[in-house]
Amino acid sequence: MEESTLISKGSCDSCGSSDANAFYDDGHSFCFSCNTHKQGEPTVSNVTLTSGGELDRLIGVWNAKGATAIPDRSLTTGTCSKYGVIVDGDVQMYPYFAEGITEPVGFKLRTVSTKGFRAVGDIKSAGLFGQQRFGNHEQNRIVITEGELDALAADQMFGSKTAVVSLKGGAAAAGRDVKASYNFLDGFKEIVFCPDADTAGQEAIAKIADVFAGKLRIMKLDASVGKDACDYLKKGKTEEFTKAFFSAAAYVPEGIISKEDLWERLNTERPAAMGDYPWEELNKLTYGFRPTELITVCAGSGLGKSSILRELVMHVKNTTEHKIGCLFMEESVERTAEGFMGVDLSTPVHLPTSSVKRGSQEYKDSFERVFGDDRLMIMDASFDTGATVDQVVARVRYMAKALDCKVIILDHISILVSGGQHGDERKALDEIMTKLRSLTQDTGITLFAVSHLKRPEGKGHEEGAVTSVAQLRGSASIAQLSDFVLGLERNGQAEDPTERNTTHLRVLKNRFSGITGPAGHLLYNGNTGRLSEFTPPEEEEIIL
Repeated sequence: MEESTLISKGSCDSCGSSDANAFYDDGHSFCFSCNTHKQGEPTVSNVTLTSGGELDRLIGVWNAKGATAIPDRSLTTGTCSKYGVIVDGDVQMYPYFAEGITEPVGFKLRTVSTKGFRAVGDIKSAGLFGQQRFGNHEQNRIVITEGELDALAADQMFGSKTAVVSLKGGAAAAGRDVKASYNFLDGFKEIVFCPDADTAGQEAIAKIADVFAGKLRIMKLDASVGKDACDYLKKGKTEEFTKAFFSAAAYVPEGIISKEDLWERLNTERPAAMGDYPWEELNKLTYGFRPTELITVCAGSGLGKSSILRELVMHVKNTTEHKIGCLFMEESVERTAEGFMGVDLSTPVHLPTSSVKRGSQEYKDSFERVFGDDRLMIMDASFDTGATVDQVVARVRYMAKALDCKVIILDHISILVSGGQHGDERKALDEIMTKLRSLTQDTGITLFAVSHLKRPEGKGHEEGAVTSVAQLRGSASIAQLSDFVLGLERNGQAEDPTERNTTHLRVLKNRFSGITGPAGHLLYNGNTGRLSEFTPPEEEEIIL
């Protein structure tokens, strides 16, 4: 869609600004002070005329009158004459030229009493304001300002020793305007942009950089002195303006840092680990977990992922001051709560065989230890297995932002694409992993997300098959966007009870240290419902 052209600036009914509201040739307006946008239809007062009538009259006036000074802007007759600017009563006329045409193809008209601008003629086909003066590229560098008055002011402060032009449509149309004059601007070795010291000016930098990043330098004006070249001239700050010109820094795209900034970052204390794991061997490979990390825990169905997460949550709660948020999407809040209390009591309280009965003092005391300090938050998500990606991400964001949770458990992401209600499984997983990755960076949380594995050929995961990132269900983005991938392996069909109840940990991806491989063994005790780290007899023999 073609960009519209700025034709005037005036007052804003919404915020009361006298000159921040911009009016465009398609009838819409936008206030750069309060960001109010209004649609509209072109009117007789703002429509751009392309021929005849008013344009012919204005060309006649322009040819007949000589240039005069603009005292309210401290602009001399000589400066105005160089750009062909004349004053007709209460109206200042700024001519625009097309390549190869000696008469203006349009004018910007500034009414002094109302401070309003409007355009007459074919401004869209014209070059930048003042472009007709510098077609021979005798100067090596050119300065671009946001408006006509700023171009005049800059030229006067430079003593006409540097080429100066202005955008046609102000900061809002910066990208379009420089693209339209690409061949002209590209003839200069260096392009210096002088944006206004406001938000719109800063946004215009990126638009021009998209076209001329390699040869672009940026002037930085001191807002306490003035927001634009006109202000500097009126206040007699010519020396300060020229200093800003010679100090203009090369444009550096966002994300690229200087060696000085890099050195400062390297010598700045980096965030320590937010916590560690309850198991020594896993900590040896991971060095704990850190802010912004996305950690994917994967295993086959029914291999104890939830039990391991409960142990982790209770360890973090007991060893740190962090608030922890939990979304267990395949179990009730009651089951989740009793799972944590079971870790606290070292007995599976959810089972009818438990020695700790609901309503007993021991049960109540455990509840207070686990939940009494309001640091462990459980969100009821079990009822909504058809939740959309955005709904789940919104819940995670709420726990991070509103509840101030620093560690969050999401069990599990695979349920979001189950049943085919979300269409393409791969695309759905791509979407949620991208959004979860962005969320960790935005909030600084550590997020543990559970993902199911695809069934491997031959021996299944329930029979102890070795896990790999290639088995992650549905999408390569799970492995790509995770900082860590932790695989769980257990032969749930083994004859030997020890083997049957042993979960083997395997680090499949480790962005922090790069170390992957086996990361210890956890033995499940059916009497206590707890997992404890142990060394299998065969490994003890090797050690001996």
